[in-house]
Amino acid sequence: MATSRADDVEAEVREVYRAHFGRLAGWAGTLVSDRDLGHDLAVEAFVRLMRHWGEVDDPRPWLYTTVANLVRDHWRRHGREAAAYERYVAGRPEGRGADTAAPGPDHAEVMSVREAVEGLPERLRTAVLLHYFADLSVAQVARQIGKAEGTVKRDLYDARARLARALEEAR
Repeated sequence: MATSRADDVEAEVREVYRAHFGRLAGWAGTLVSDRDLGHDLAVEAFVRLMRHWGEVDDPRPWLYTTVANLVRDHWRRHGREAAAYERYVAGRPEGRGADTAAPGPDHAEVMSVREAVEGLPERLRTAVLLHYFADLSVAQVARQIGKAEGTVKRDLYDARARLARALEEAR
């Protein structure tokens, strides 16, 4: 009995899954501060990998880039939902007036590297996430985001400088 191309793709993706799913899901969970959501994002990345298998040269960087994009979409959606909720609360009579919320902690006391990375412009943040957090080489990052290696190196340099400033200001 001959195997179909779909069976071959499934077997190849299963091998990549065994090799990378755990770390990918953990990385995604750390980025969104939710283990279950991180797992879901990693699963979604593998579903997309199966659909694009013939177009993918190196699955590991492709998966990490896909998860980084899914995380970015999550935070965008989360930001829009939070803004909508704030507008809703502000429009309610009991949501108006002084002392509607207790003051939050001093930002300088709670600034984290994660928050600093999230504050980077997208072009810098993506390079940082893929290089430092997903452990991809500069060459792999460059291929995944479609930039020259020199550009990625410059983006990483700029990102480090911005992160240093942000963390120093938070002291």
